[in-house]
Amino acid sequence: MKKIFLLLMLLPSLSVLSQTDTSLTRFLNPASVTKSKGYSHSVEIDLGNCKMLVISGQIALDSNGNLIGKNNLEKQAEQVFTNIKNIVTASGGTMDHVIRIGIYMTDITQAPAMRKARDQFINLQNPPTSILVQVNKLVRDDLLIEIEATAIIPKKTN
Repeated sequence: MKKIFLLLMLLPSLSVLSQTDTSLTRFLNPASVTKSKGYSHSVEIDLGNCKMLVISGQIALDSNGNLIGKNNLEKQAEQVFTNIKNIVTASGGTMDHVIRIGIYMTDITQAPAMRKARDQFINLQNPPTSILVQVNKLVRDDLLIEIEATAIIPKKTN
């Protein structure tokens, strides 16, 4: 009961991050990734001296909407990480700013192929936190992997 009370007390303060208050948030859909339908590829949240970038699950579509790597998890993972990199770069960051990734695969036994692709993009000395989950299916039957990410990007000072 005490936890519910605390949650109810916090709810009004969470409204500062609502979709209608655009002073702290900016929803982005860079041209370097496929056109989104019904969602934003990312949202920047102003944290003062830095911004948090929350990236929607990315799939193996190029900027023209073409599937990359049919039946090839490593190629699909490369395209997914390329999409994440493009989104982070569009917000003024680098892949070193990625602090968390969430990986969803239809066949977890292919994790070594995913890691081979991932390791081309992340900081191996200080890798982001991550989770790897096997799922039964993704949004399309030809997709083998989807990855979401979060980055903290310092604001540039003039």
